Amino acid sequence: MENASSLGKIIISTPDNNDPNFVQTPILLVEHNDRGAVGFVLHFPLKRNLNELSEFTHYPPIPIYIGGPVDQEHLFFLHRRPDLIDDGTHIMDGIYYAGNFQQVLMHLQDQTLTEKDIRLFIGYAGWDPQQLEEEMKEGSWIVSEHPVAYAFHQI
Repeated sequence: MENASSLGKIIISTPDNNDPNFVQTPILLVEHNDRGAVGFVLHFPLKRNLNELSEFTHYPPIPIYIGGPVDQEHLFFLHRRPDLIDDGTHIMDGIYYAGNFQQVLMHLQDQTLTEKDIRLFIGYAGWDPQQLEEEMKEGSWIVSEHPVAYAFHQI
């Protein structure tokens, strides 16, 4: 699997993947380079909304998803509004990773940014250099045919 072709791909765990964090799990890869890989699990809602977190009580009820087991103390996000959010990394087909979070908050509050344009995560899935490639060779992951926009599919 070529690193450059993995960015923006959705991988899915197979029954050969023995990690209980990843049972039939679709993950969107947002980074894949010589330092490793980063992605977000797409189908595990946290069952809490942004406005239920103490520091965000004045914001709309945007759902939060569990992006993976790494760094669950921070919020991460994908979005489709580079016209509103600066400094995001273009992943593929109009989907962006990260960017200026203060702009996210401002646009959520004035409702120019809505739930259909942003996906919030706590945590992420991460792999060391060559770890994902090895796991794919051993059959723990397959590349899905889902388009990157699947990341915004409503659960």
